[in-house]
Amino acid sequence: MDFDYGYSTRLETGLRLIISMSLRVQRVGRSMIRTKRVYERPEIDDGYRVLVDRLWPRGLTKEKAGVDEWLREAGPSDQLRKWFHDHPDKWDEFRTRYVEELNRKGNLLDKIASRAARGRVTLLYSYHDNAHNQDVVIKEFLEERRDRNKAAA
Repeated sequence: MDFDYGYSTRLETGLRLIISMSLRVQRVGRSMIRTKRVYERPEIDDGYRVLVDRLWPRGLTKEKAGVDEWLREAGPSDQLRKWFHDHPDKWDEFRTRYVEELNRKGNLLDKIASRAARGRVTLLYSYHDNAHNQDVVIKEFLEERRDRNKAAA
């Protein structure tokens, strides 16, 4: 009796195709950028995984993190990061200051925007607060920039 060793490979390829088609359908009216804690298990529908943090997350190997790219330059400056750590209640002010930093960084986020135009991008963060972290600001920043460009076109 012969066993088809290629079965699992074909099954995995088929599942990737189904997920890819599903993600294309989701593109209409929805952002292709999402945020996720780097400590959560990588999933196939994460797409391109980008860690946007100046510091590598504690206790996590690169293999376990499943990071495709570490864009540390896009993270908040050390001064802003430390300030926000001491003042987590000042979220709105952090957001304003960080957007100013992002505007000064020019085209640093273009690569993420370009990838998001073609497929899913997951921004990874290590901060303990899911709603108040730099990835939330970057996601909003890129979505607002995309919407302005669409309106101008």
